Amino acid sequence: MPRLSLRPSRKRNNSHGDYGRFRPVRRSPERSESVGIRKSRTKFNEIKTKTMEIKAADVMKLRKMTGAGMMDCKKALAETDGNMEAAVDVLRKSGAVKAEKKASRIAAEGICRAAVNGTTGVVVEVNSETDFVAKNEIFQTFVQQIADQALASSLVGGKDGEDVEALLGENGLKEALVDKTATIGEKLSFRRFQKLSGDVVVDYLHGNGRIGVIVAGNGASDDAAKEALKNVAMQIAAMNPQYISRDEISADELAKMKEITIDSALNDPFSLPKPVLSKLIEKAVAGVWSAEDVAIYEEKKSNMNFLPNFLSKEAKAQLAEIACADKEEISGNKIFSGLVEGRISKQMKEICLLDQVYVKAEDGKQTVAAYLKSVNPALKIAKFVRFEVGEGMEKKNEDFAAEVAAQMGK
Repeated sequence: MPRLSLRPSRKRNNSHGDYGRFRPVRRSPERSESVGIRKSRTKFNEIKTKTMEIKAADVMKLRKMTGAGMMDCKKALAETDGNMEAAVDVLRKSGAVKAEKKASRIAAEGICRAAVNGTTGVVVEVNSETDFVAKNEIFQTFVQQIADQALASSLVGGKDGEDVEALLGENGLKEALVDKTATIGEKLSFRRFQKLSGDVVVDYLHGNGRIGVIVAGNGASDDAAKEALKNVAMQIAAMNPQYISRDEISADELAKMKEITIDSALNDPFSLPKPVLSKLIEKAVAGVWSAEDVAIYEEKKSNMNFLPNFLSKEAKAQLAEIACADKEEISGNKIFSGLVEGRISKQMKEICLLDQVYVKAEDGKQTVAAYLKSVNPALKIAKFVRFEVGEGMEKKNEDFAAEVAAQMGK
């Protein structure tokens, strides 16, 4: 039935001079909407019908196969009339473009995975943009596949990403990484891997793969040795040592460590031995400190532990300047030298694995070296690798309020 529309009558109202009542005018459907609108509506209805015909089970199946987003899977199935294999191809073709667009993003989350065959082991780190993807089963399986391929490869890798590009060139791994980037929907980055060999190699993953450790040992390979190395791997994950023993630290590194320790002590003069501190204060009182700070010193000098709480910032800074100026003289002081050596020894216990207190020590004193000796005197740590996801990487700070404001043109 033709539509009715209202439009004003051309007959004027003599008393008011305006148009009279509206009268109905018959208008055909063809004139009520343009051809373009009709075509768009028809196309929309066709797409809607196709989308409605796609079963939820098929969408879930495709998502499980590819790891792609639900809406991407639904659109791909609609485009291919429900053909599962064709839908996978559609997702892959669109994937290369998506992966390229994501290349500039920061990927500092992710997981570590390891693979071991008894005498050789490897640990890898693969990054994603969010920890949500790091928990994705498809992503985790893919990272394990990378670890397995790295173990089978002749490449050794390194902590700084050595051999990554070479490994990506093997067995289509680079293409697989692009494909997973596209289907998962985030930038994925294969950051690094490293391989070790020994009489026995064990691995340990902490925090669902936030930290990955492999340890190579020599001298024993029985079950007791494997268990001991597993415990040492847990120690490494928890305490993050930088070296196996002091023997690995070069003379130059020791000299640098000593220099830093001395400078640190001099810049905190109230931590210095009392005889050294007293001489520094004498010089400060003689001509550097203000009258107010000198008065505070005279009042509080009976208890030097509380003096820093009352002195001005300028007075404490001036005291540190005097200490640094007298560096050569202070360094020759026996008491000060003992303080420096004590601090370096403490650092050694923190950064050297064998010097660390074993985390499971019943007496709270047993070192890792003593623990290994108690298991088997012949068992030695050959090398270890510890990866922590995102360490040393720039991380993006999300400011969603600013992002929304920018999009709104505020």
